Amino acid sequence: MTTTLAGSRAARRRTTHRIRPRRSPAVPLLLAMWAGAAGVLWLWWTDTPAVTGTGGRVLDAGRITGLLAGYLLALVVLQMARVPALERRVGSDRVARRHAASGRYTLCLVLAHVFLTMWGYALQAGRSLGDVVRQTADSVEQLPDVGKAAVGTGLLVLIGLVSAGPVRRRMPYDTWYHVHLGTYAAVFLTFWHQIGTGNDFAVAPAAKTFWYGLYGTVTALVLWYRVVTPVRLNLKHRMRVEAVVEESPGIVSVLISGRRLHRMGAEAGQFFRWRFLAPGLRFSSHPYSLSAAPRPGLLRITVKAVGDHSGRLRALPPGTRVWAEGPYGALTAARRSRGKVLLVAGGVGITPMRALFETLPGAAGDITLLYRASSTRDLALWGELAAIADERGARLMYAVNSPDGTRPDISAESLRRKIGGIERYDVFLCGPPGFARSVYEALRDAGVPARRIHHESFAM
Repeated sequence: MTTTLAGSRAARRRTTHRIRPRRSPAVPLLLAMWAGAAGVLWLWWTDTPAVTGTGGRVLDAGRITGLLAGYLLALVVLQMARVPALERRVGSDRVARRHAASGRYTLCLVLAHVFLTMWGYALQAGRSLGDVVRQTADSVEQLPDVGKAAVGTGLLVLIGLVSAGPVRRRMPYDTWYHVHLGTYAAVFLTFWHQIGTGNDFAVAPAAKTFWYGLYGTVTALVLWYRVVTPVRLNLKHRMRVEAVVEESPGIVSVLISGRRLHRMGAEAGQFFRWRFLAPGLRFSSHPYSLSAAPRPGLLRITVKAVGDHSGRLRALPPGTRVWAEGPYGALTAARRSRGKVLLVAGGVGITPMRALFETLPGAAGDITLLYRASSTRDLALWGELAAIADERGARLMYAVNSPDGTRPDISAESLRRKIGGIERYDVFLCGPPGFARSVYEALRDAGVPARRIHHESFAM
């Protein structure tokens, strides 16, 4: 049995955008981030008197690393807040990568701050470098809020360890996710140490006000977008599982009903984080793309059973309550800048591409979809794709292994041969990391500019 959702002209009307070149939405955000870092450096410089002695120089190095760590820690939490301006304009995968990189820099700065500050105190007390541990223990006992900061630092180290690549790949997603939430506790514990013992805030009330404003704003954004917004969305739309249908071997579609679902603000190409309130799944939240444009009373996701969570979805009983957060992602029609579009999907990456294939505005011949799978049996949703292609006059191609297992040729030469003028196309790309990387390189070799290759990874 397969589902069939016919192409929707209404969905195409809702996603019609004026086609124009787009500037990078990340540039203003990066400028704001660097401006804040420059402000922190200026605060340290203006509050730093003449420094004498090795101990004073080491302590000042501890001060600047501490200020930068505190600033970056606020940015790390901001990147976890799922603010629509970041999620939809920059892209969830890019925000996640910047969050991970910021976390690594922050942890390094925190550890440098602890070591340099304790070493500086030890030198001023006439102790040697070997007495740093003893000095740390004394500071925890004597200085206000340093004990809390020590616990917070320990949490940051733990989170950094479980987020390291080799550990992260061996750890269940749900375990990693819940440990990662400890970042909020670490921020709370270390914040009061910054305000209570930071010399820069003691001598500059304006700096303290700014710091309160920075952390207060970030806290408000987290509460609004991580708590209030999902609660409002789910109370308003009241989603439940309508049916679960097998599309092809190992791939199922989950049909989700609810109230006025087309008013959730979701676009083709976006995804939600889904929590199914069934035994074994209610404490797990995973990202899955919409595999069709939203209908007034129906959403659909299509999932490949590759883990415990996705494997259990095939057994979901109708009527199961659904909790969703989103929509997220920037792989939408808004990224288009040319009239002709190539959609490239690998495996279950067909889900956002199928929704875009249905809804991207275009005349006959403007939209082409290339679908890569191991065999024709693995071409999920093929019947729907063929129906959409017939209705719209779009071009539909597939690339599967030959009977002897030989992989199809998806090179720059083959792309130029099969898609004339590909260098003038916009390309939307989704699939497993290795596949996406090889296709990206082939597209670049075929002359497609990087700014017109739009791709997003949902494995977060």
